[in-house]
Amino acid sequence: MSDYSTIAVAVDQNVGTITLNRPERLNALTPAMAGEIVDALYAFPALGVRAVLLNAAGKGFCSGTDLQTDDGLPEDVGEILEHHYNPAMEKVMASPLPMVAAVQGACAGIGCSLALACDFVIAAESAYFLQAFVNIGLIPDGGSTWLLPRLVGRARASEMMMLGERIPAGKAESWGLIFRAVADERLADDARALAVRLAGMPTLSLGLIRKGIGTAVDSSFADVLAMERRHQRDAGRSADFAEGVQAFLAKRPARFEGR
Repeated sequence: MSDYSTIAVAVDQNVGTITLNRPERLNALTPAMAGEIVDALYAFPALGVRAVLLNAAGKGFCSGTDLQTDDGLPEDVGEILEHHYNPAMEKVMASPLPMVAAVQGACAGIGCSLALACDFVIAAESAYFLQAFVNIGLIPDGGSTWLLPRLVGRARASEMMMLGERIPAGKAESWGLIFRAVADERLADDARALAVRLAGMPTLSLGLIRKGIGTAVDSSFADVLAMERRHQRDAGRSADFAEGVQAFLAKRPARFEGR
């Protein structure tokens, strides 16, 4: 595992934890951080990681893109997306590993996109989600215009992106934007427990489910049926499927290995 300057990485109980680690900047995203997240995700499978926990150091999850850089922003701000942030978001979305995000404090801008790209978002009750782009004259990025309408519908997505107002964690849960809002003191334990639970499940099939959900939202019913047929073939050939059937017949807990 590489030495990182903007994130911290740990592996335990088959869970790979990525901690955004720029608390002095509220974990504002930089090109370096995006690259390090991608590097960690590529390295995880060889380390036996079967689920990912994405969390952050300090008071906030992520305040969005870091606008205070030594070199300043390029004239074409979209260049940062093309060369750094978009590849990182694509890797997060395409990862075969189930992902849990633990969110405290501010979850804004592309940081909001990063969290929502995970399969499960658990947020502290004091956390909030913010699409702040319009407040500085930009448009949402990091895939927000794709993610938000699919998660909460057009009206609520428009509210978030066009009004640029905070959405408290409890409201985000009621909207279906996130999986769960929990008491602040429970955030770390609950998120960790969920990641450990996922790591103990048949992660090959979880990866196929993850891929299927991402594909299905833009496909016809017939195309989805065909996709499910292909994925069921792959899942049915796995050692986890054989173990699952044997455990079911023997009336014992299954011991999945993610293969």
